[in-house]
Amino acid sequence: MKKYLILLALTVLVLPGMLFSDIVTFKVGYFIPKAESDLWQIEFENMDFTKTDFHHSSFCFSYEYFFTNYTSLLISIEGYNEQKVGFYKDYVAYQDFDGDWAYPNEYEGDFIPNHVFSVSSTPILFSLKLLPLGRAHKIIPYIGAGGGIFLWSVQLEGDMIDFSDEWYDTVEEVSIYPIYYTNAFERGRITFGAQMFGGIMVPVANRLSVEAEFKYIFAEGNFSDDEYSGFQGFEPFDLSGYQLSLGINYWF
Repeated sequence: MKKYLILLALTVLVLPGMLFSDIVTFKVGYFIPKAESDLWQIEFENMDFTKTDFHHSSFCFSYEYFFTNYTSLLISIEGYNEQKVGFYKDYVAYQDFDGDWAYPNEYEGDFIPNHVFSVSSTPILFSLKLLPLGRAHKIIPYIGAGGGIFLWSVQLEGDMIDFSDEWYDTVEEVSIYPIYYTNAFERGRITFGAQMFGGIMVPVANRLSVEAEFKYIFAEGNFSDDEYSGFQGFEPFDLSGYQLSLGINYWF
């Protein structure tokens, strides 16, 4: 909810500028994270969700100011947010007076340890858009590139198996690991990123056209040094990905 309130507030801030723009666009997209940094990989290795579980719809609002018939400035605000509950694939948990312990999943266990993994990203991007054929055609192809700031958050809450603290159950003759409740988070972080895109616009009525677009977004966010965040020691978090979208343009 907070992410959408931010999007609404930013939209209100840019509304006066629309009076001087040539196109206003609303798009619905499908975002595919690259998910290649170590935190992503650790989650996919240990939990039962996959990369495709984090493919999700996204929304974009933009306005566009034409410098010439072939070039324009594009300012866009986008939003992606997804969270999944994951269960450890190879372990079950037993409870005793000393806490919860992870055993290999050939045991029955009292429960399966699990946690929630949440990711959100809100890019605010400024791009140069090129229309090779100009904007007065039945089909209007375009390409573009630019950059901007990304507001991002990551949270991991629930059971966490501490694989760095190995114990040995002498009765069962098996290695076990303690399980701790974790609420690690980075909220409201800011980083810089870039995008490249291409697509076509097709006029369908007076002042209206439809749009199809493919986009690649590159960004990575550094975790804070705050020991309470719980993400110390991880490499920068991968916020990059691919996006397919369809939109409606209103021409001024």
